[in-house]
Amino acid sequence: MQKNILVAQSGGPSAAINATLAGVVLEGMRHEEIGNIYGALNGIQGVIERRLIDLKSQIKTDRQFKMLECTPSMALGSCRHKLPDYEKSPAVYEEIRKIFHEYGIGCFFYVGGNDSMDTALKLSEYFLAVNEDIRVIGLPKTIDNDLFGTDHTPGYGSAAKFIATAVAEIARDCDAYNLNSVTIVEIMGRNAGWLTAASVLPRAAGTEVPQLVYMPEVEFSLEGFLEDVRRLHAVRHTVVIAVSEGIRFADGRYVSQSEQSDHVDAFGHRYLSGAGKLLERQVANKIGCKVRSVELNILQRCSSHILSATDINEARRIGQFAVRFALQGQTGVMAGLKRISDAPYICDVVTVPIREVAGLERGFPKEWIAPSGNNLTDDVFCYLLPLIVGDVQPPTRNGIPEFFSFNKSVLSHT
Repeated sequence: MQKNILVAQSGGPSAAINATLAGVVLEGMRHEEIGNIYGALNGIQGVIERRLIDLKSQIKTDRQFKMLECTPSMALGSCRHKLPDYEKSPAVYEEIRKIFHEYGIGCFFYVGGNDSMDTALKLSEYFLAVNEDIRVIGLPKTIDNDLFGTDHTPGYGSAAKFIATAVAEIARDCDAYNLNSVTIVEIMGRNAGWLTAASVLPRAAGTEVPQLVYMPEVEFSLEGFLEDVRRLHAVRHTVVIAVSEGIRFADGRYVSQSEQSDHVDAFGHRYLSGAGKLLERQVANKIGCKVRSVELNILQRCSSHILSATDINEARRIGQFAVRFALQGQTGVMAGLKRISDAPYICDVVTVPIREVAGLERGFPKEWIAPSGNNLTDDVFCYLLPLIVGDVQPPTRNGIPEFFSFNKSVLSHT
């Protein structure tokens, strides 16, 4: 008997998440055991609200698959909906079970980060508890690269490539004038500095920037920061600095805290930005040189013009392997990446129990941070460089990338 499958996306967008979606659809179409392939609009919230669309009829050609996997953000839409515990809200789970029965869904694939894995874990444990043969597979996605159970996450490689390129280009602009200047580049990363670490990759291509790197793993001292800038200005006229949006003072306060509201998402995460602006004002007031801050912001996660081929290929493979894992009877697992070697670079797709992943954050290795706390060691290059290798040219029309969009007409169940 054929099983229908359902896939949804959640959390923050990335430039590679749709490649994982394309992998699920592509692999699903290759197996006779799979009937319809549905997508839920806006994650688990769309499941609960019965906002399901047909995917199989909308992606038929190689060009459509190529367009989808090179389209940034989330083709199915996202959500920040926290699924309550079963003990507190059993009706929510019973409603999801009813919807899955109505649509004949035997496998559910949830693509997302830490919080999405929490949702996948809750659903997989519920279906097991009620003896329901519905398989739940988590598929990793986060540019933050802070998921346990996987060497790295799809989306990180392309974000890292964008950050490295942007920092290298910013440095060239800064060097155009023979003036003392400071340029502060603020990079995403609440608790883990993986994205900020990518700022040092221009060194592998002969551009020695940034001169200073501040990670959330190291307590931030404003006085120490200003002294670092003064010290460098004594020997060079331009200073490029990479800072994580999540840097904190010794008392645990975010440096950006005075620059933002107290708004948080459904999972209690504070919205961050503003560290660069605060430091810009400090340099202007205390040092007095030309200074600017550059916030890379959402471009870090939605830039499709500089995709990593390694990243996109691995994202697609994870989607394909997830379907195979489900058809083998696996559930309650995440499809992760296991690095076999750095040179040549080899990574296998493996299963990891979601329980070992959900709700946890993997920090940047402290041994890769220089003893000074304001830079990184060369150890990062063996890990980072393979992830940005290769270029992907998105399909274009009239010189502009052509992105894929689904017809989001919701299915009517009869």
